[in-house]
Amino acid sequence: VQLQASGGGLVQPGGSLRLSCAASGGPFSTYRMGWFRQSPGKEREFVGTISPNGGSTLYADSVKGRFNIARDNAKNTAYLQMNSLKPEDTAVYYCAAGRIVLSGSGIPENYDYWGPGTQVTVSS
Repeated sequence: VQLQASGGGLVQPGGSLRLSCAASGGPFSTYRMGWFRQSPGKEREFVGTISPNGGSTLYADSVKGRFNIARDNAKNTAYLQMNSLKPEDTAVYYCAAGRIVLSGSGIPENYDYWGPGTQVTVSS
């Protein structure tokens, strides 16, 4: 499975961005999708995850209530809607896919496939 994230950019604090993660080469609807982010000098951080059928989501406390994950299995695409962005949300954002259960979805090593990442910068 190949993943390609897009939609990153520069946004002012309080603004919004929507990231997309397009998948190809595999049965997208069978994979749990996760979003992670990484800032310079920090470890990769779990942002959130969505189940294969899109029926359930889980978010890190740092983004809960501001970010929303969705997926369109007909389009082989997952989305990360980011609202009320803060400077501390600045990072490279990655999407990942794996056949894993919810309890393991916060651990990057559990995912099988990764996209190359897209930069999100929140600054005035």
